[in-house]
Amino acid sequence: MESGELFRLIPKVDRLLNTPEVLEAMGHLPKRLAMAQITTVLQEIRQGIRAGEIVDPSELELPLVVERVLKGLRKVTKPSLRKVVNATGVVVHTNLGRSPLPRKVMEDLIEIACGYSNLEYNLREGRRGNRFTHVEDILKELTGAEAATVVNNNAAAVLLSLDTVAKGKEVIVSRGELIEIGGSFRIPEVMKRSGARLVEVGTTNKTKLQDYESAITPETALLLKVHTSNYKIIGFTQSVSNKDLVSLGKRYSIPVMEDLGSGCFIDLSQYGYEKEPTVQEVVSQGVDIITFSGDKLLGGPQAGIILGKRDFVERIRKNQLARAVRIDKLTLYTLESILRLYLDPARAKEEIPTLNMILTPFERLEKRARAILRKLGRIDTKNFQVKVMEGISKVGGGALPALNLKTALIALIPKRLMANEIEVFLRNYEPPIIARIERDIVVMDTRTILKEDMGFVVDSIRAAASL
Repeated sequence: MESGELFRLIPKVDRLLNTPEVLEAMGHLPKRLAMAQITTVLQEIRQGIRAGEIVDPSELELPLVVERVLKGLRKVTKPSLRKVVNATGVVVHTNLGRSPLPRKVMEDLIEIACGYSNLEYNLREGRRGNRFTHVEDILKELTGAEAATVVNNNAAAVLLSLDTVAKGKEVIVSRGELIEIGGSFRIPEVMKRSGARLVEVGTTNKTKLQDYESAITPETALLLKVHTSNYKIIGFTQSVSNKDLVSLGKRYSIPVMEDLGSGCFIDLSQYGYEKEPTVQEVVSQGVDIITFSGDKLLGGPQAGIILGKRDFVERIRKNQLARAVRIDKLTLYTLESILRLYLDPARAKEEIPTLNMILTPFERLEKRARAILRKLGRIDTKNFQVKVMEGISKVGGGALPALNLKTALIALIPKRLMANEIEVFLRNYEPPIIARIERDIVVMDTRTILKEDMGFVVDSIRAAASL
């Protein structure tokens, strides 16, 4: 058919606007959005005719054009931040929102979010209170610290602490601990922003107590340790223990601070995993200021937690920057709820998703993978073969980088479809399934697939098989 005839078959704007489907969509959307989408679709159709991509008049039938409009409206009105299924096997996946939170905690949060609360109101005394009291007492109980406060992330916790204790002064750090965390944020740069002056001691692989002591001057305000949670130096190495550094600090009346990074409350070595220093252990070693994240091994919301000696925490809390980096009521409630779970470690391991995923044994994951295959049933295998394979999961989030967790994988072994085509299809599924490719095989790791997401995984495999 000639292009001129095709142009005449394009539905008019008024006709599209008055179809029942578009009218229904406009019942909960501004008319301008529908108009803009209709205009966009009609422009695309005209361009397709001019380019010779549209030659069949059936493509211009009203129902098909209406569906294009509705599809565009669904796309432009869908929130940018949305649910995905984490099938990568990385438990604390920074790109996917780090630690998932317990559903029960989120259900209870609705009451706080949809109404008023005693955020900064002392109910007992009937006057203004302090928002941090909601978590300070339980942090003190769990860790043995004298005092605690909370800010919006650990980078802010480090920045605020340095600004309070060492602004315009020197801070001594081992060269082997000048880490970079996600997003190219580096300890030296954070220190510079705080106004503190970095003094590097030792070498990348070896730092001795004498290195710290030799660097102390009248300008030294702080001895800083940074837990290298996101990498490991092995072989010919040496570092200074907290006990020795605290003793040195006391001798010279210089406080000691440690950035723990992940912040673990449960000793994972009792489960056969690599030893990670717990917050409680570091507090008991006499460190004056301790900072760590709320959304890594702790398994809570994004937050930066500051613990330590009362005098230092009070000074940090009174810093004018503290208001700029304070947490909101929803984060505060969520963090308090997570911390309360730790009062019963057995319950914490069951109900905090991050801990539960890390500690789930391979045998249970293998059963989970077999169950997915049974639910999948018989499918067309022209595109790929499906089987269960063994693999490795990672903790992620810059924690325990050397730890390999044995896991069970759902493997899609390419046949007609290539691995990258399968991965793209899964990533564009609803909800998106984020898998990984290993040796040209698409794998979905059962360790990080939440129980409520199993059905989405089964449906997405069926859909991909029927392409």
